[in-house]
Amino acid sequence: MSIRLRLTAWYSGILAVMLLAFSAAIYGFVYINTYGDIKERLKYQSNQVVLSQAWTYDGTINLMVGGSLEGQNLFAQMYIYNINKIISNNNMHNNNLKFEIPEQAVVDNKQGFIRAVYGGNSFLIYQRSVDIPGFDGNPAAVLQMAAYVGEQDRLMERLKNILLVGSFATLIAAFTFGLFLARKSMSPIGKVIEAASGIQTGNDLSSRIEYDGPPDEIGRLIETVNSMLGRMEGFYKDLEESYAAQRRFVSDASHELRTPLTTIRGNIDLLQKVWEMEPGEGKMTDTEIRQLSIESVKDIADESKRMSGLVADMLSLARADTGRTFAKEPVALEPMMTEVARRASFLPRQAEWTVGDMTHLNGKYIVGNKDYLQQMLFIFIDNAFKYTPVGNVSMDTVFYQNQVGIRITDTGIGMDKEEVPHIFDRFYRADESRGITEGIGLGLSIAKWIIDEHGGSVEVVTRQGEGTTFVIWLPLLFAPPLE
Repeated sequence: MSIRLRLTAWYSGILAVMLLAFSAAIYGFVYINTYGDIKERLKYQSNQVVLSQAWTYDGTINLMVGGSLEGQNLFAQMYIYNINKIISNNNMHNNNLKFEIPEQAVVDNKQGFIRAVYGGNSFLIYQRSVDIPGFDGNPAAVLQMAAYVGEQDRLMERLKNILLVGSFATLIAAFTFGLFLARKSMSPIGKVIEAASGIQTGNDLSSRIEYDGPPDEIGRLIETVNSMLGRMEGFYKDLEESYAAQRRFVSDASHELRTPLTTIRGNIDLLQKVWEMEPGEGKMTDTEIRQLSIESVKDIADESKRMSGLVADMLSLARADTGRTFAKEPVALEPMMTEVARRASFLPRQAEWTVGDMTHLNGKYIVGNKDYLQQMLFIFIDNAFKYTPVGNVSMDTVFYQNQVGIRITDTGIGMDKEEVPHIFDRFYRADESRGITEGIGLGLSIAKWIIDEHGGSVEVVTRQGEGTTFVIWLPLLFAPPLE
């Protein structure tokens, strides 16, 4: 059973109970008021009954019931047990009515109101015992005061039919309209089901559920579902981008590893052929064989070193992808920058190396990892040396608000402005089409990860043919450093 049908059934059931109780209350109220008035009138008039004259055994005696109009519309009959005499009023004579006489011994037990039908007419009869002076017996007589209640019975029957038919019609109408309203109210949930089914059978996560109703429970549900769909779409896009980056990473890594492996394998095959030659075989002398072997071993060593650097860089990026971080502690800037400047002077280079004044870094700290910070700086310095065949590479620092900026400037080949957004992508090289320098394009990706882990940022200013400036911004530590 659907939710809307269950809601309609519950609503209709509750309404049926309420209608039944309401109808019973109305019927009972009208019944009590209708017959209650008659009963009170019968009781009152029973005390007003008098004989028309001093009666005798054989005289014609009539009962007179009050003098009011209400009393004249009643039927009165008295039965005297000792003489078996029935005395009645004119209404009884005119309508040829005679009520059933109760046994003398049980009159006291049958006092009160009874319902009886005579000649197809319904009467409400009030009977009570009457003591008559001069007659022995208990009781001496019984008085029966009655009122015709056929009209009241028909009124109550009509009221009962009206209440039953009206309640049934109201229940059917309420069920019909309730089902319509429940279907209309639950129709947005149907849209939610359709949207979920569409997403389940397809890949379109951009669909949303349209709703222009009030911000009720269903409106909040649809808003929540739309929000959930938006987050799912974002997660799905991020996952697709992650998969694409992973595929690109694997493809680029395979390409980068193929070249050194091919070189190493070629040199090994050459050495194997040379060393398997018999003495005097071929035209190569021992000196030439020795020189060829030295060159091959040198090529193998160079390619092995290159592969080692590539694997180390890939491991660093893999660590970044898994969300792993490193331990951080307060790092003094002046000693670290002085050490980086000194060690950078020993890197292979053709450009001049200039270091700015570092004394103003005295007493300044940042929260980070010293080893990773030095690795990041050497990446930028090494890149500057590679892309500056002639000119100058400098490093200095600046302060802005609560940050320190480490500025590395070169006067090398620079880059085109369209290439700047991609220089931190993995395996991307700005001079790849020109083939000016060697490298694998992972250094800046690693440097960007280290900067992000330290809560910093990097700015790039470059002009093709004039040089490039990198400014690495890192937040300063203002609290006293921990010992």
